[in-house]
This record gives sequence, structure tokens and C-alpha cells, in this order.
Amino acid sequence: MKSNKKNNKILDNYNPIKDLFQEKTSRRDFLKWVGFSTASVTLSACKGPVVKSIPYVVKPENITPGIPNYYASTMIDSFDIGSVLVKTREGRPIKIEPNFSSEFFNTTSARIQSSLLSLYDEERLKNPSLKGKKSSWKEIDNYIIQNLKYLSKTKKDIIFLSSSFPSFSTKKLIQDFKKKYPRTKWITYDPISYSKALDASEEIFGIRGFPFFDLNKSELIVSFDADFLGDWSPENMAKFYVFKRNPEKNMMQHIQIESNMTITGANADIRLSRKPSEIKQMLIEIFQNICLGKQPKDKNAEKVASLINKMGSKSVILADGDQESYELSFLINQKINSHALKNDKYIFSKESNDNKFNNFLKDLENENVGGLFIHNVNPIYSLPLSIYEKVKKFIKKIPLTVSFSMSKDETNEIMDVSAPIPHWLESWGDTYPVTNVYTLIQPTIQCIFNTRQFQDSLVIWSEIQEKNYYEYLKKTWEKNIIPKSNVSSFNEALFHGLVKIKNHKLISKNFSINQKKINKYGKKIVNHNQKKIKKNFELRLYTKISMGDGHQYNNPWLQELPDPITRTTWDNYLTISYSDANKMELKNWNSGDGSLNGNCVDLIKNNKKIIQNIPVFIQPGQALGSLGLAFGYGQKKGKLSKIVHGKNAYRIYENFFIIQDNIEIKKVNRIHKFSCVQLHHTMVGRNLVKETDLDIFLNKPKEIWNEKEKVSTHKGMLFPEEISIWNPNNNHKKKEKKNGHHFNLSIDLNACIGCGACIIACHSENNVPVVGKEEIEKSRDMHWLRIDRYYFSDDPSSETKNNENNIYENPKVTFQPIMCQHCDHAPCETVCPVGATSHGEQGQNMMAYNRCVGTRYCANNCPYKVRRFNWFNYVNNQKFDFNMNNSLGKMILNPDVVVRTRGVMEKCSLCIQRTQYVIGIAKKENRKIQDEEFETACSVSCPTKAITFGDINDPTSLISKKIKNPRSYKLLDFIGIRPNVSYQLKIRNKNKNEIEKMK
Repeated sequence: MKSNKKNNKILDNYNPIKDLFQEKTSRRDFLKWVGFSTASVTLSACKGPVVKSIPYVVKPENITPGIPNYYASTMIDSFDIGSVLVKTREGRPIKIEPNFSSEFFNTTSARIQSSLLSLYDEERLKNPSLKGKKSSWKEIDNYIIQNLKYLSKTKKDIIFLSSSFPSFSTKKLIQDFKKKYPRTKWITYDPISYSKALDASEEIFGIRGFPFFDLNKSELIVSFDADFLGDWSPENMAKFYVFKRNPEKNMMQHIQIESNMTITGANADIRLSRKPSEIKQMLIEIFQNICLGKQPKDKNAEKVASLINKMGSKSVILADGDQESYELSFLINQKINSHALKNDKYIFSKESNDNKFNNFLKDLENENVGGLFIHNVNPIYSLPLSIYEKVKKFIKKIPLTVSFSMSKDETNEIMDVSAPIPHWLESWGDTYPVTNVYTLIQPTIQCIFNTRQFQDSLVIWSEIQEKNYYEYLKKTWEKNIIPKSNVSSFNEALFHGLVKIKNHKLISKNFSINQKKINKYGKKIVNHNQKKIKKNFELRLYTKISMGDGHQYNNPWLQELPDPITRTTWDNYLTISYSDANKMELKNWNSGDGSLNGNCVDLIKNNKKIIQNIPVFIQPGQALGSLGLAFGYGQKKGKLSKIVHGKNAYRIYENFFIIQDNIEIKKVNRIHKFSCVQLHHTMVGRNLVKETDLDIFLNKPKEIWNEKEKVSTHKGMLFPEEISIWNPNNNHKKKEKKNGHHFNLSIDLNACIGCGACIIACHSENNVPVVGKEEIEKSRDMHWLRIDRYYFSDDPSSETKNNENNIYENPKVTFQPIMCQHCDHAPCETVCPVGATSHGEQGQNMMAYNRCVGTRYCANNCPYKVRRFNWFNYVNNQKFDFNMNNSLGKMILNPDVVVRTRGVMEKCSLCIQRTQYVIGIAKKENRKIQDEEFETACSVSCPTKAITFGDINDPTSLISKKIKNPRSYKLLDFIGIRPNVSYQLKIRNKNKNEIEKMK
């Protein structure tokens, strides 16, 4: 039924939340309007504009107001994939959590969690368009079917260009589409290509899949520039890595050889800083020693090779770079019979194929393409400088061009047809990410806008029997997957979110050692023009934890997430070593307003200026002669592009190779202001992050490696628990009785890798606002949880190991998550003039927001500096035009947590709303609470389980065991404030004689 123009005009200008805050309203009016706006999005799905409000009286059977529902699904975009649980409230998805039913891909990174915010992006495409004008799906279908029928009579190809999309049902659907249109081809193009790794795997193992590395039996891991705790592997390896890093006798040792400082290098026991060409040479020498018995020329290569030979099958070698580097590492693993390498398990979530894509480019140039359908990628943005202008010109010549995307981008603006697709939370689908495991994608909310799935369009255009993609998916699974799986029905598979195939067989064809392939590298020598190397730089392109390939560039949560290493936000930059920066007179300096400034350069390759005015960041640990630059920035579409002034690293991504040589940089007359949340680099002599060596930990008493600090008093040096300003009788020996629950948090510094997943989890759970680049520059970030990063010298005998001038060459790095410590004797509570902050009986330091008048006395008196002040109203404020400034963006807000206003102090609450919910459910069910039920947002989302939360009044709880662990200590405990957050000191495994003096 068509709506009349009058109604459409009213609806176009109608924004209930925006109008509400422009008028004076009562509390009742406020609740009424908020309720209406929430219901309108939930109930309007796929039904066109909201014409009538629907009262929430007769509720759907599966929704109870105030009670969350969880749905198992799979998050997938052009870069990430994960098995997740989606938390919904009254029909709105509000949080992403891990699905532990899945054995693989069961961690939620910062990007996976943040993808939820993209659902409520007001800049999403809302309707299909034809030739730049708004259209209808019927008109789009008629236009495309007509063109497809015409093209089928010609000799031109119909190309589907997509990022890796390992969907069993979609591939089958493409085959059905191909029956009607035989000249159809599917080309995979990933902005960041995994093709070199897949080519190497196909060459060595006969399988085009990324090898799965099982670290369960490994005791030595040597990585050659592979950031395996970052994005090197499609599967998150951090959880497997940390499992083997428990401080025991057989604790896995980690050696990292890399050019950029990464979170993998930061967590290594031994890190060697080398530029990419030297890393490749070192890898070849170690290969030739292990596989062919040749003596390495490099002393460090000799030591590493000796250690690998000694550890044998308990070793695993990882490498990144070109195809040769991957092949060399695979062959070494085969030669030593590494336990980590499995011949029956491969990762299939990445399908990059550079050869097929290059053939597609040739077809474009020869005008052999008649129809081009681009799904979920933006090649005009992500292609290298040498080809992107040509591709842009060729695409404009193609008779039929169709874009399937969620938002406006550089590619769909030159396409004839825009067929907007829904968010993954509004979609059906499936994936085949790893050997013998299939996962399902199910919608958790109906389509908010007039969008349609890519697969639904294929069903219509190929005129197959099924009415829609859901029916096609279900039928495909019931026929091909369910009978072979561990479940009995499609609904059961939906409930779990995944299925496993029974009775699988070994799948690798060439897993045994092939001497011919080994001999191929027998005489391999890396030859370089040494003069050229000294003069020019080697550039290592990388991905940031926050931005990935840039698919979620318009996501403010990710833009404001501090980089674990540089601690900067909202930008990318060129990382350079301190020595190289000095030679070129490039500097970083702190300005009077507390911000970090830096010089800018032009980046030149083969005498051609590729990127202009890129800021320089002097990075401790950066290899001499090398540079680093992050992907994912420099997009020109979306409102955040006006704030973010990053540079497009894809323009120099020639031949889809992450290492580019012969790079020159030229200083320009421009100063850049970084948005950096941490300006100091060291602990300045304080013992904040305690660390020791494994040998000392195992063989020395606790008093040596975890010395407890004492306080100087008039009675002499006393332990903190022996004194109390709260007890006038000073009866410190009397144990305080705590009834009910008493919550504590423990953070294992050996397990924390600094990935930042906990920060986004906290944002999502607690309605933490985004403040923007300008406010971050003024050190006004609002993160309730931060991860401090410290550098220190690797030489323990150095008297100046905490001097910042001595940490640039190759420092050790530690991470320390800091949130409110919920002190039993909290200094913030005693100074609040209005009693806004107080201590709860369950151990939480609580905030009564409506009492706070913003004196900030509490922040000044907090030794941990974890309290945040709302300098502005971040909601409905045009200056902060993020998700809290529009009615759609507010749909992500957690109704269990109040949104704070200007002048109020806020901080971590240990997710009190979650603990109270668990207690309430247990009371209702008249049962005892299980230990695992208590979780904070950060603890449930931590991929390495570094964060443990629970009730210490339960002596059998995991948190009680953590607190009693000899490694446990409390930060600044000597002040006597008795924090309820404890840390477990970090331990590195450097006690192997062969590599102690490696430099």
C-alpha cells in the first residue's frame, strides 16, 4: 500500500528523540517518547515507514521487557569472522559476546564487538537506487534481469567480485545462478590479501587453506615478522598461545624477529629488531641449517637454529611476508615434525587469490566484462595507486554495474545500480570457516531500512524454486549438512550457532616432506644492493587492532580505541626508529596543552610521491632502516572522514605485498597534532608492573620476585594490612567479617596481550560516550578502562633502565589494564562533599550520579586516575555527532545503565547491573549462584581470560584461588587503601643459555 505524500513529508522531518530534547517535557513524556522510538524501529522492520505507533501492550512471546534474549550467530565482514552470542533487549541487539559452544573463532575482538554499532549507523544506505536516483526493488529487478538476459546472448562475462565469503549455501546458489547465466564467474578480492599464504599452503600441503597451528604441545615458538597475536592468522591465536604461557617448567618460550613493534613482539620473551630483508635472510639461513645442514653466517640465526634443533617437534616456526617466507616456515615445521602443524585441520575463512584477480583486471582492460556485481568490497579505495585509476575508468565502461554495500563508498558512487544490503545482524547465512565446522548466521532484528540480502537478489534473478534465501539456506542444510553433522535438525543448529561434521578424514595430500621443495631453497641467497639499502627505507604495512582493513572506518568506537603500542587514536602515521628520525631531524614533542605533536613527511617510491603530509611517530623498537604504516585509513566517505585525517596505505600496496622497498621520505613544513592518551613511556622507577624471569620464579622464594611493600610508620615499617586510619582502636589483626557477596577482580599480566577487546566491551555495556579527536588531544578521554603500556630497558643492571632516552633501541614492553580498583578504604569517598561516591556492601565503589555536583575532588584524590569527568553533554550535542546524537544510534544503549550528563564524574562500576541481575535470577529460581555466573563485560570478552571476576566470600571460587596465588599483588597497596582489584605478575621465559645474549 502506498503512503500519501503528506504522510511522507511528515515522516521525513520527524525525529521523536531530537524533537523531544528541544522542548520542555515531563519525565512521563520522556519515557513515553523513548518507548515509542524504540518500538518503532523494532516493529517497523521491512514494512516501510512508520505511519502508526504500536503500543507495547501485547508483547511477542519471546520477549519479556527487562529480560535479555541471546541469539547464536556468526559475525563476518571483509576481514573478520567470529562465532558470537548477540544480546538483545526488547528486540534491539545491544551487545556482542563470545559463543563458547564453538571450539574455533570463539573470541570477540574489538572489531567484532564494534560491528554492532555499525547496525545503528544513520549513514547506512536506506533504499535501492538506479543511475543515482532513488528506486524500488521491483524496478531494480526488472532492470537487472533485462540486462542479464541480454548479456547471456553475448560473449561477455558476468563477474561477481567479493571479499572472502566462505558460505556453503551461497556458493551453491552461485552455481544455480550460473546454470541460468553460464558465463558467470566468482572472483575473490580481499583488500588485505592472504593469497601468498594460501599459495604457499597449496604448494607445500596441496590444500588451499590457512594451516591451523595447535600450540597445545609446543614449547618454543619462533616468529619471523608474523604478528600472530594480531591479524596474521584468520583465527585468533592468542587464546592458544596464552594457554601455553602458564609459568610452569614447560612454559612455552617465544622468540620474535620483527621490524615494527607489534603486540606479538611486546609479549615475546626475546625480541630481535630487524628490517624485513634481514628477517628474510635470517629465515633462509635457519632453513638451510635445519633442512640441509649448512652453517649460518649470522650468529643469532645460528643460536635460533640450534635451539630449534634441540627442541625438535616441540618447536613451531611462523613467518609472514612473501610466498617464499611462508613456504620456508612450512618446510621447517615439516622437517622437525612440529606437533603444532596439523594435517587434518585448515582454516578456510580466507579465499584470496591474486592470480585470479589479476586475470580479472586483464579482462577488464580487454573489455571482456559485461556485468560487474561488487559485493562487500571497495576496490576504488583499496587498490594500489598503479591500477586504481585504470580500474575506475574500466568500470565506467561496463554495461551493467551493481553494488551490494551497506554504506556509501568510493566504489558504489560510480556504479549504475546500488542494491543496499542489510547488516549481518539483520541477515541469514552460513560459513565454512575451518575443517569440518559449519556455522550459521541468523537475524536478531528485522531490517531497519529498505535493504535486501545479496543472496535474496540472486534467488530472484536466477528464478529458482525457493521463494527467498532463508528457504534456500534451510533446504540446503537439511539436505547436505545436517545428515552428516552432530545435530538432528536445522533449528538445533540455529540454537548452537554451528555444527560439526562427524567421521572426518585426513585431508592434506602432501603432508610428508618433499625433498625437491627443500632443495629448491638450497642455494637461495638474498642479494641486495647494500648502498641502496643504507640510503632507502623498507616499508612494512600492517593492520591496527582497531581498524583492520578499514571496513568499519565510520565506526567511532574503533576510531577512539587507543592503539596498544603507540596509544594514539583517530589517526595512522609513519612509524620510524629514533636513530633514523634523528638523522632526518624528525621529532615528536609534547606541547603546552598536553598533546603530542610531530613532524610530517612525504612518502616517495621510485621517485614518485605516493602519500603526502603523513605524520611521523618515533616508535621504540622500530628496526633501523624500516618504516611502518597502518591500513584502513584515508577514506573520503562518511561523516567521520571530516574528523579523521589518516592516509591511505593501500595506495602503496603494490602487488598486494606488505613489504615495499626502495622507499624515501622527505620532511615537509607541516606539524601534526596526535590524539594520544598516554604521553609517558616508562614507570619512572615505580614498581607498577611486576615482572620476573621463569628461572627465578621457579627456584627462588616469593620474597625475592614478589616482594611485599611496607609502609613507614611511627611504629616502624609495617605491612599495609597492619594499619588502618578507619579503626581508632588500631585493632588491625581482627578480621573484618563480610556477609553476602564480596566481589574482586584479578588480572593476569602473563595472559593480558593488550588487545583492547575489554575496552570496547566496557563501552558497549556501560554506555560510555565517544568524545572525538579534539577532546582526546586535551586528555579528556572517557574510557572507563585503559591499558597502560610501559617500555623498559632489557638490561636489568642498567642504572637508567627507566630513563626514556634508553628505551628506543629494543625495549621490553608490558601492558597493564587499569580500571577503578574499588578500594575498601577508598580515598575518593572521604573527600566527596556531597556523598556521591560511597562503598557498597559487596565491595564495589559506587557512584550516585544524581548527587554528583562535579567538584572533581574524587578524581584529584584517586591514585589510579581512573575517574572521568563529563566536560560536556555528549548526548544530543551537535559538537559530538556520534551515535548518541541521533535516535537510531541511541538504540544501542543498554537500558540497565543510566546515560550520564554534563558535570558528573563516572568510572568503572564492576558492572554492578550484571551482578545484581545474576543475584536476582538465582533468588527467583531459589538456588545457589554458580561461580562462573558472575562476569563483568571485560572478563567475558577477554580472549585470553586474563581477567577473572567473582565472589571472594566463596572459598571455592576461581577468584579466591587467584587472590591466594603467590604471583598475586595489589597495585599501590602500600598506600593502605585496600583495593579489590589484584594483579598477577608477569613472567618471561628467557632461561635458555643459547639465546641469553641475543641482540
